[in-house]
Amino acid sequence: MNKPVLVIGNNNYSSWSLRAWLMLKHAGVDFDEQRIVLFSAGYKKKLSASSPAGRVPVYRDGDVLVWDTLAIGEYLYESYPSLWPAQREARTRARAISAEMHSGFVPLRSAMPMNIRARGRKVAMSAELEADIARIKTIWRELRTQHAAAGPWLFGTYTIADAMYTPVAFRFLTYGVSEPGVVDEYIQTVARDPLVQDWVRAGESEQEVIATYETGA
Repeated sequence: MNKPVLVIGNNNYSSWSLRAWLMLKHAGVDFDEQRIVLFSAGYKKKLSASSPAGRVPVYRDGDVLVWDTLAIGEYLYESYPSLWPAQREARTRARAISAEMHSGFVPLRSAMPMNIRARGRKVAMSAELEADIARIKTIWRELRTQHAAAGPWLFGTYTIADAMYTPVAFRFLTYGVSEPGVVDEYIQTVARDPLVQDWVRAGESEQEVIATYETGA
């Protein structure tokens, strides 16, 4: 049988690709990658050929085609239930904060695009951006305090929620967002993850530069 295939964008910039890739890797799925360089010549045609939505990521598993990162996570959960917390209340909250990341935090995602290679960037702080940052810190602080005894991730062990918030940790590193204590500790947990480090090395080796993602002085 052919391996499943995950279609991704640039490792350095594509936050949604990173999320799906981490879900698959942490589940232990053996899959192939197909990388499409975003904003390059003919990239829209390649995306349209891979995904009904014309976006990355896209997951092909035999005859099954799944687009949208959170949908990929829910598809994987049916075969790999450890991707969500085992306890119902924790699982519900993990889904809620993941959906919040999926549909919200637009000011953060607009003002601070993911750029793994970049450090020391500064952007203007709006009230909306500050509110997004404060909300994310609150989520991390509450969950890490509640689940500290179970392990270093948001719910102790690794879940889809960690994959959903990993690009945010990199945004905080790029744009100098910090808070001593559990927030900074969680950022370092994400950065030290061997699988994340594999993705980072791939991003650092890329030659493409997308000007719209090179935000901040």
